[in-house]
Amino acid sequence: MRWTRRLRLCTAGVVAASALLAAPAARAAEPTDRQLTDLVNPFIGTENEGNTYPGAAVPFGMVQLSPDTGHNTGYDYSQNHIRGFSLVHLSGVGCGLGGDLPVLPTTGDVTQTDYAKYAAEFSHDDEAASPGYYRVGLKTGIEAELTATARTGVQRYTFPATDKANVLLNAAQSLHTTVSTKVEILDSRTVRTAITGRGFCQDTKPYTVYTITRFDRPFTAYGTWDGSTVTAGSKSGAGGAYVRFDTTKDRTVEATTALSYVDAHGAAVNLRAEGGRSFDAVQNQAQQAWEDRLDDVRAQGGSDSLRRTFYSSLYRSFLAPNIGSDADGRYTGWDQRIHRTDGFTYYQNWSLWDTYRTQSQLLSLLAPREARDMAISVIKISEESGWLPKWGYGTVETNIMTGDPVTPFLTNAYQQGLLKGAGGYAERAYRALKQNADGVPPADSPAVGREANKEYVAEGFAPYVKGRPHVKPGDSDYDHGASATLEYALSDAMLAQMARDLGHDADAARYAARAQSYRTVFDPSTGFFRARDASGAFTGPADPAQSEGFHEGTSWQYQWLVPQDLPGMVGLIGGEQAANSRLDSFFAYDQLLADPAKTAREVWVNGPYEYYNADKYNPQNEPDLIAPYTYLSTGQPWKTTDVVHAALTLFTDAPTGMTGNDDLGTMSAWNVLSSIGIFPVQPGYDTWGLSTPVFDRVDLTLDRRYYPRGALTITAPGTSATDRYIQSARTDGTAYERTYLTTGALRSLRALAFTVGPRPSEWGTSPEAAPPALK
Repeated sequence: MRWTRRLRLCTAGVVAASALLAAPAARAAEPTDRQLTDLVNPFIGTENEGNTYPGAAVPFGMVQLSPDTGHNTGYDYSQNHIRGFSLVHLSGVGCGLGGDLPVLPTTGDVTQTDYAKYAAEFSHDDEAASPGYYRVGLKTGIEAELTATARTGVQRYTFPATDKANVLLNAAQSLHTTVSTKVEILDSRTVRTAITGRGFCQDTKPYTVYTITRFDRPFTAYGTWDGSTVTAGSKSGAGGAYVRFDTTKDRTVEATTALSYVDAHGAAVNLRAEGGRSFDAVQNQAQQAWEDRLDDVRAQGGSDSLRRTFYSSLYRSFLAPNIGSDADGRYTGWDQRIHRTDGFTYYQNWSLWDTYRTQSQLLSLLAPREARDMAISVIKISEESGWLPKWGYGTVETNIMTGDPVTPFLTNAYQQGLLKGAGGYAERAYRALKQNADGVPPADSPAVGREANKEYVAEGFAPYVKGRPHVKPGDSDYDHGASATLEYALSDAMLAQMARDLGHDADAARYAARAQSYRTVFDPSTGFFRARDASGAFTGPADPAQSEGFHEGTSWQYQWLVPQDLPGMVGLIGGEQAANSRLDSFFAYDQLLADPAKTAREVWVNGPYEYYNADKYNPQNEPDLIAPYTYLSTGQPWKTTDVVHAALTLFTDAPTGMTGNDDLGTMSAWNVLSSIGIFPVQPGYDTWGLSTPVFDRVDLTLDRRYYPRGALTITAPGTSATDRYIQSARTDGTAYERTYLTTGALRSLRALAFTVGPRPSEWGTSPEAAPPALK
């Protein structure tokens, strides 16, 4: 089925996980042809700042052809005018980015050049989407359909009978700041553009995208515009172009737009390589690409809604990072020079502060070959530009967010076995990580790296320096010294493990010692982490529910971000009993037991940007993603299941069904991993925490190159909202008492089996059962 909206979706009151469904979803819950793509609802997260997009893309594709309605990140379900169908979107980002070359079909004379003024009204009653496909009936009487290949977007427009059927290609407007544009009509069927833009949350260096659009038949007329001046018959302009068709007999117009981040030649290469096929052929191939990807995870049991939210999350987990190299292997590096791949595909778009916690591990498990190339691409960024990235878009660094997220991203790739073999990538990654861990990028580098590293290495903490001017565009670690210290320490712990494995023993000891730096921002007088100023004095409010010195969170929320040494952190706050008491307060555990869904919606932090000044769990933001799994280390693993299953109720089959921004698949990957019962509790290492799955059975098809068994089956017969507690676990038939597995253990397994019941048990409660601290 395709997701066609017949009713306005809304949330009303407190509902269980199976509620908040669109009427059509219930009508077609179990597809007759058993296609998993039929369970995906691309509209989930398109309202209430989930910032997803419903348009057409293939897994990890360079092109995401999707409608823009006026929201700063693209599409907002609450709006009812489409400004254009543009080529570039990122799933769940918090600031405007992409939206390049919005294209819109119109009829009549072309008199407006501002897409906010010529936008076409539409209704969700006449809108549909499925993986790799989108369609909408505009109230102008035109039907628009979209599909995609890896590097092209394919459009089909069905016009009313008219001799003035237009397609507007707007190069001058996008979701970011446009610096310069060029539009050329090359011949009677082809339009070429070059678009240079900048900006993501704050100003950035500019980047350029090149496009070429080929129509399936000649224009009857054309023109271009600069500013508000439209010139009929003009073949070049700086604003946009229109092309016209006579649809009195043949009402359908198809067009293929190819994209390149290299040059105009690259766009032409991509068009030749992936264009030339009919819309229907491309759509079928895109749908099959998604079916093949989703089919690696076969879930049985659970409600219809649960299966739809699960497979929709799995779909979003494969939307990024995105292919950056052209079909000929060329790509633009971060040194702004053209390079060519050798045995790998180059990827770009790195929301690392988010994805290092969930999505990178999920891709390592389910898409290891692509994840390997993604890791190599990050290594290439360092080798070509001189430094590792923090938050990269296209060919530039944005420096958004803080800490050192690239370290656990790359150490995860190493620990999952992705950097083995030819190329020496393990040592190449290590050299780049060591430079990043021990230094600060030079002034002429666009990267900020570990901006506060000089003080951190010397004193053991990143200082909070209020009002310090930003030296480079983006965020500053000095604005968030307490949380930056915790993030640096986490990264040091993960790098220590990699160093030890590679035989760099002195480095390993040094980084392991630095991993204890979380202790330097622990204030014994409050019993919580707290920022310190440049002199070393604790600073800011003593109330741990205040946010000063913490990035998008509070001390309450960051106190659990010590996955390298939870026993040490528990000791700081008074031992297991004190830790469990504090965890119970943090999760409002007594209220959660009485009404999980209500607690998740009314007691925990709610609102996609309500990061600050709270003492409760924020399931909508990254610093808290590991927090529910802390109970695995405090002798009460059943509470992990209680909290995780309550948080899963926040994912629903509705436009509002995301928990905050998706952040390039981060929240979606959290849903997928938590739903199948294995979660990366030490991001950057190879430890997977265990909790009760929400499905009776999940069959994972795994790449034999990395997982010799080729498959893993996870079972929990009878799992439900009432019978959710692990009574026992078995690995390939042998009793298993620990609350975690290593990647090495996963590689050797065929079956992980849970027995569940209605009450907590003694399973996993011994001190030996907990995930170990990293030394």
